Amino acid sequence: MEMPKYRSHKIVWAMKITGIEPQAENGTAGLLCETPEGFKSRIEVTQEYQSKHKPEVGGYFVQYEDGYKSFSPAKAFEEGYTRI
Repeated sequence: MEMPKYRSHKIVWAMKITGIEPQAENGTAGLLCETPEGFKSRIEVTQEYQSKHKPEVGGYFVQYEDGYKSFSPAKAFEEGYTRI
């Protein structure tokens, strides 16, 4: 039996990860991110986020409307979302 198929219709905030700073003594690390227009930002993430999502350079830091933060590999994100 084939699993049912689904299409994404969620609205999210996201930035492409261009670098990852090492974990600090307080357990957080920084994701260095950039928009297509060149706006750069540093997003602080917890050790729990790092362990759960295993972010990688080139992928996307994603935040959902309910505040949940995630990571998406570039290919999956770029095929599944269109900028609004």
